[in-house]
Amino acid sequence: MSGFHELIKNFSKTREYVRDFFVYGFKTREEFKEKSPRTYDNERRRLESWLRPYVRRDSVSNGINLSLAIDSNLLDSNPLFRVWKTKSFTDNDIILHFFILDLLMASSPMTAESVTAALLTEYESLFDTQTVRRKCNDYAKEGLLIKEKKGNAVVYSIDHTIASWLKSNDSLPDALSFYQLAECFGVIGNTLLDQLDCQRHIFRVKHSFFVHTLEEEILLSLIQCMNQKYDVLLTLKSSKSGNPRTVLCTPLQIFSSTRSGRRFLCGYIKSYKRFTCFRLDSIKQVAPADVSEECGKLQELLAQNRPFLWGVSFQNDQGHRLDTLTMTIRVHLPAEHYIVERLSREGRGGTVTIINQSVVQYETRAFDCNEMLPWVRTFTGRILSLTCTDKSVEQRFRVDLQTMYHMYQIEIKNQENI
Repeated sequence: MSGFHELIKNFSKTREYVRDFFVYGFKTREEFKEKSPRTYDNERRRLESWLRPYVRRDSVSNGINLSLAIDSNLLDSNPLFRVWKTKSFTDNDIILHFFILDLLMASSPMTAESVTAALLTEYESLFDTQTVRRKCNDYAKEGLLIKEKKGNAVVYSIDHTIASWLKSNDSLPDALSFYQLAECFGVIGNTLLDQLDCQRHIFRVKHSFFVHTLEEEILLSLIQCMNQKYDVLLTLKSSKSGNPRTVLCTPLQIFSSTRSGRRFLCGYIKSYKRFTCFRLDSIKQVAPADVSEECGKLQELLAQNRPFLWGVSFQNDQGHRLDTLTMTIRVHLPAEHYIVERLSREGRGGTVTIINQSVVQYETRAFDCNEMLPWVRTFTGRILSLTCTDKSVEQRFRVDLQTMYHMYQIEIKNQENI
């Protein structure tokens, strides 16, 4: 039986558990049904080792709830970056890492054969030339080494330009400290700060979504495919059923919600002939397919459709292209002119019409008006009428309103329009 290892080889597996503990954080050992109890125990031990200061235990009737309590506006760095620094390695990996870099740091470009010979003479370490060449090629692919051809030989070297610039730029640590909190792929800034052995504790971001770092391996693959105009084969896992499925689409744009922090891939599915958005945290794998010949045309079509997109849904239950929602609310002008300003500011392109000093009408067209209902409900108490060409939206609003009336034991006297 294999023993427990804190380090892991496959990041995607632990990403699932860290996300569950951080986002949901309510399952006990007995309630965790996706994998075996032993797997749960191993991931729990890893989590406690990596993020011990942020692990919270709550006693419940059927066991212990384990969760992550991380308040982003109190921290100057994202603790979840530590998950990226837990990759397992072999003895040869760690030996070759330091020895190869040490050899090339103080020497001219070397071939794989000369590196192999130097490893034996300088460090008394015997390696096969193919093993050394494979490691050097991997490092060249990652950008740690420069690979170039001189005559018939392939040589490897280290470019010191960036390292020298990093160490000589006094203002860089401040920029990296801000970058690691405010931008995508913040783990890069965090890693550079570790390399410089310099931390700045001066920045806090009130609405920083730390969980984004768990998606950035997927995000990087998507951005690379979009830049190269490739179609992608997505492996998705349903958040409800948990069943995996694959979808072939043309990736076009990344949407990010400033309210919930969720990020979505907007893509075009040729088999359905429509745009669809996929949550990044539901994408398990991204595989590049063929080059998309229609990427430019699809980008233009998406730009035409964006004004009619309230959230991320391009299709309602009725299958209509666009629906119209009209909301009439009660105001007291000019004292409550801020309501008119709010409708204009938050209405996402809808038209605002002042009927009279007591009535204002808002109207907009959208692909899926169901997405508007949370915003519409914030005007409850002022709404005089609400109509929509998608009648399921009206019905849903009325049902929600009736439920609220029943909850607060309010008698409904007149509900003809709403």
